[in-house]
Amino acid sequence: MSAEVVVRGAVVEALRGDADLMAGLNGLFDGAPGRASAPYGVVGDCVALDWGAKDVEGREVTVTVSLFDAAESPARLAGLLGRVDPVLRAVEVAEGWRIVSRRLARSRLSRTGARDGWQALVDYRLRVVRG
Repeated sequence: MSAEVVVRGAVVEALRGDADLMAGLNGLFDGAPGRASAPYGVVGDCVALDWGAKDVEGREVTVTVSLFDAAESPARLAGLLGRVDPVLRAVEVAEGWRIVSRRLARSRLSRTGARDGWQALVDYRLRVVRG
């Protein structure tokens, strides 16, 4: 199976498996939901680049996680965002891929379009090798 599919699946499973994060969300979705009520989370884009070597098949996978909230301030969202980092740092990958490094690539907190809430977006870079 491709690294993108395996890593994405592992991220979704790990986030859904965190009781503290899920206690603060109405749902965590793999891709944009058709319908959701805030606060909720989305595992969005998953982009992979070749990161191999002569005898090693590897990928650098960047996964985007977004959290949405309709509150007046970003305080609740900040608490939820604080759970994402430890969860993603503990992700294990299976199905033939192994994580060799992981790090936060960027994060952003902003108002949503109509000033009706907040969005936190984080991109994580996970480097994986086959084996």
